[in-house]
Formats: sequence, structure tokens, C-alpha cells
Amino acid sequence: MKQALFIIAFISGLFLVSCNSELTLQKYFVENSEKKDFIALDISSDILNVDKTKLTAVQKEALQSFDKINVLAFKLDDKNKAQFETERAKVKSILKNTIYQPLMRIGSGKEGASVSYVETDGKIDEFVLFANKNDAGFAIVRVLGKDMNPTNIMNMVSVLKESKVNLDQLKPLQELIKKK
Repeated sequence: MKQALFIIAFISGLFLVSCNSELTLQKYFVENSEKKDFIALDISSDILNVDKTKLTAVQKEALQSFDKINVLAFKLDDKNKAQFETERAKVKSILKNTIYQPLMRIGSGKEGASVSYVETDGKIDEFVLFANKNDAGFAIVRVLGKDMNPTNIMNMVSVLKESKVNLDQLKPLQELIKKK
């Protein structure tokens, strides 16, 4: 009996040690989605409100590769400037992890954005947009899907042109975009 308990404890210990305690964007979203300074949205592909019968085969493939979008935004105000700096540094640190492959960066002194992707077995599972504005806050947008590729993302632009996007799902973000 003691030997069985020892084996169970040993295996449990190995499992706990092998678990990755490193912060990921998914964990960051979960930890912060309910906090008062953050706005969290999950947007499904239904937001596009597109007539699939009118899409080309290439557009249908692009749409099928898209699953959902997760948005987490931090709204900056006069009271949370220090927290803004801390949270922004956390996100930048997460995005330095090698699983997030940088695609492009743009920016100036007060504003900036980066696009990264996560690849598994040669297939892109996630695109990440991190946008930052020193006088408004920041937003992280995770575009999740299956077997995505840059061509599919470009083809999604043409799908967006065909869509009748339901902007009601995006109203919480309007507050972040507005100037003080």
C-alpha cells in the first residue's frame, strides 16, 4: 500500500513539474477577461453574416479556416497608467516567446502594432495582433482557426467585402477607440 501511494505521489509530482507554467496569451486572456480595466470579446465567424452561396471556392476555403476571434483590450485612464505599463510589458514578454513567430511590426513613439502567428506542424492555428496607443490603451486580437495560411487571411478580406458585418458585437470596443 505504501509503495502504491509512493508511486502515485511520484507520478503526480512528475506531472506537476512537467506542466508548463509559462504565461501564454490564452492564460493571459483567462486571467484578465473579468477585470475592470479590460474589455473582453469573443467573436464567432457568424459576425460576417455572409451568403456562402455567393462565395468562390477560394473564399469558402478561407472562411472555413477561420474559427473565431478573441479580443482583450485594456482601456487606459488617468488612474491606471502604472497598471497599463505593467500589463503592456507582460504582453510584450509573452509575445517574445518563440511560439509566437513575428510577421510584421509598425509603429511610432505613441502608437504601434505587431502581427505574429502560431504554427503547429506547418499549419497556422493563430494570428495575433497587438496594438498599442499610449493615450488610449492596448488591444490583443487572436484570430483562431484551422490550417490557416497568409493566403487565406488575404482571401478573408474579399469575404469581408461580401459580408454584412454585425457591428453590434463590437460596440464594447468603441469606448476604447474614443478619445478622452
